[in-house]
Amino acid sequence: MIAQSSTTTVKTTCPYCGVGCGVLATPQADGSVAISGDPDHPANFGRLCSKGSALGETLSLDGRLLHPEINGRRTDWDEALDLVAAKFRAAIDEYGPNSVAIYGSGQLLTEDYYVANKLMKGFVGSANIDTNSRLCMASSVAGHKRAFGSDTVPGNYEDLELADLIVLVGSNLAWCHPVLYQRIAAAKASRPDMRVVVIDPRRTATADIADLHLPIQSDGDSALFVGLLAHLSRNGFADQRFVDQHTSGAEAALMVAEDWPLERVAAASGAPAEDIARFYEWFAATEKAVTVYSQGVNQSAAGTDKVNAIINCHLLTGRIGRRGMGPFSVTGQPNAMGGREVGGLANMLAAHMDFTEEAIERVGRFWGTSSVATKPGLKAVDLFAAMARGEIKAVWIMATNPVDSMPDADGVRAALRACPFVVVSDMNARTDTAVEAHVRLPAAGWGEKEGTVTNSERRLSRQRPFLALPGDARPDWWIIKEVAQRLGFRAAFRYSSPAEIFAEHVALSAFENDGKRDFDLSGLVGADYASIAPTQWPVRGKPMARMFGDGDFFTPDRKARFVPVAPPPVIPTSPGSLVLNTGRVRDHWHTMTRTGKAARLSAHYAEPFVEINPADASRFNIRGATLARVGNGQGSAILRAIVTDRQPRGQLFVPMHWTDQFSSNGRIDALVRSKTDPVSGQPALKMAQCHIEPVRVRLYGFFVSAQPPKLTGLYWAVAQTMGGTRGELAWFDEPADWEAWLRTSFDLPPAARMRSLVDERSGRRSYAVLEGGRLILALYASPDPVIVSRQWATELLHAEGLSASAVLAGRPGAYMPDKGAIVCSCFSVGANTIAAAIAGEGCDTVEAVGRCTKAGTNCGSCRPEIRRIIERVHVAVG
Repeated sequence: MIAQSSTTTVKTTCPYCGVGCGVLATPQADGSVAISGDPDHPANFGRLCSKGSALGETLSLDGRLLHPEINGRRTDWDEALDLVAAKFRAAIDEYGPNSVAIYGSGQLLTEDYYVANKLMKGFVGSANIDTNSRLCMASSVAGHKRAFGSDTVPGNYEDLELADLIVLVGSNLAWCHPVLYQRIAAAKASRPDMRVVVIDPRRTATADIADLHLPIQSDGDSALFVGLLAHLSRNGFADQRFVDQHTSGAEAALMVAEDWPLERVAAASGAPAEDIARFYEWFAATEKAVTVYSQGVNQSAAGTDKVNAIINCHLLTGRIGRRGMGPFSVTGQPNAMGGREVGGLANMLAAHMDFTEEAIERVGRFWGTSSVATKPGLKAVDLFAAMARGEIKAVWIMATNPVDSMPDADGVRAALRACPFVVVSDMNARTDTAVEAHVRLPAAGWGEKEGTVTNSERRLSRQRPFLALPGDARPDWWIIKEVAQRLGFRAAFRYSSPAEIFAEHVALSAFENDGKRDFDLSGLVGADYASIAPTQWPVRGKPMARMFGDGDFFTPDRKARFVPVAPPPVIPTSPGSLVLNTGRVRDHWHTMTRTGKAARLSAHYAEPFVEINPADASRFNIRGATLARVGNGQGSAILRAIVTDRQPRGQLFVPMHWTDQFSSNGRIDALVRSKTDPVSGQPALKMAQCHIEPVRVRLYGFFVSAQPPKLTGLYWAVAQTMGGTRGELAWFDEPADWEAWLRTSFDLPPAARMRSLVDERSGRRSYAVLEGGRLILALYASPDPVIVSRQWATELLHAEGLSASAVLAGRPGAYMPDKGAIVCSCFSVGANTIAAAIAGEGCDTVEAVGRCTKAGTNCGSCRPEIRRIIERVHVAVG
């Protein structure tokens, strides 16, 4: 049961992606929490994606860190905090301020971030505070600052609905920002003349609404937009008045672009020349054009140049800061923007100020300190490299899991093991990072703490608590200020509430500003913190929905800057190698510390996988549903193979979510080298070279169990399901004694009666353990991938009156229809249910399927998959 603070509906904000959806949370009498979208929030108007809809299912205390620990020993706050302060003080005194570091997260609230940044940069005197947002949007920050003189997103979400052309670049919006995708899909349905162009190596679910898909090769987008700039200039589509009056550097940028005619762009990007020409024609002819970009652009060794190549095209045409037009960066985390605002990146000061002499002096006066850091600190990749070299003596990691999410993930783990003192603040007792910590501090989580977050359209929203703090858990800001006080900075860290911190943050944004800096919350000075409504900054008297429409930028001459961009050379893969692209799946989030608790979010994809094109699969002897090893000189992972023509030849796609907590060998970022963009420091997480080969497997297996197993010496991937655990297995050598292996691995009591069905000829076998008609364990093994319906098997765990023979048969009877693999996670609708509605009820559209089954009627992320099922059924019956 969850401790409640009230049973009143609370308006709060989703803790997942940068869309920043409003959420209504209502604690129930039984300890659960009902979740729905806030119809009044301007980011989502009541919509929620599958992850947001399932938030109430992620709030249990299972696996929570509830008490401070020192070397695995439970302790109290005073002992833990005294030790943290003592170790940091000792390192600072002996080795200097730059021997300590903080690594934060876009999961932190703005108030948490503000206190952490103030401590490090203002009083410790080091800028060694960086964040996992470095992995997400640092290239956008750098590109914005080069072009605009500030890290400013010009437009807002309404522009996505007002535009006549939406260009989606390196963004699988349908899965990673589903609410924005549905806003675009709804706008396109109401205005069929709206065009959507998707630029992505993969044919993702987002391409379902595309009028044109450009399947570029990795990093081909630089050439594509440099070529677009040349096309716009050459054919007279420049807004010369805007360029002359409000920009500088156009001539230099165009000089580089002139060397990129259509044929060269096609060769460098890998997209068909005729499709590129069509895209260029549409962009040139459409004034209301929005270019939305995300990790496919940012996570590159040329990410900042890509951002500026996109911005250049909008500057040349004057399409910026006005309704329905502009470049638009969508962030991956709920408070990546808020972290930028308070200086959570190592190369920024607070309130969007840089490390200039004037700003350093200003921030020092405001904070009342003479110890402000005078230069940027170590960015994420460099920070862990310095740690590995022994230069970082103490590190504090907050609300993130770099042992899985950083490039060269094994090197990050080794760096932490080499660091003399590691502190981790987290909700979770066991993450792959937390297990490496000397001190673990129990942090409050979503629903338990309060503060603010800022979404991708510069909209500040409140997160509000609706649950009591469990155990000894405390908010991050409280933990940080307690350490700051113990370090001797008591007077500057006397906060007693997040409202006080927010008021200071607001005051600093307005301090000696007068419109000189983009980030300005002066209109919120004295505001009632409890009732702040979702608000876009800057707030100077009133919020501003769009920026730069008046041609006024934040450079010294107040003009936007063109940046000359030379596309990087195409780097051929070595013989036998493929390009590895990492990313996300629809229903999981980062390293699954939250979404892994929701059974229905694991129903769509329950184990790590690799997507491979059929031609490559044939070339490397990879069969669908078998296991494959993906590796290179850095490491390897064992993954389920999905053979699909939606994946381009020469490339692989692997999601980044799986960790040692959920699979035996699925940490894909261990294969990604620490190559970074030279301007932003953002790592190139989309372009590792690797090889793939089939894995020799003696037997494949699938199980459902009322208790989580303890598995060693084989391939495994586990996921939460209703009533227990489900998992995929593969044995490289068959167990000598099956019953003994099962009893040990699943901790079965000696009295438990095991039933089995073994076919010696085929090698298939199944085992079942029941107690009073309830299933305790079912396991199915086969020389080939097990074909048992996963959804049917998992539903056995909460069935009653079962017989061993029905379980051992491994197939449903008439008493329990098989809904098939889950397609719609929001309503747990399976593929068989959808197919039956199509074939039996005549549902020939996605909307008709939704009316019949509810599938696709909430977040809509599954609509592309429903459409493919409709096509498949029609082909089968046609």
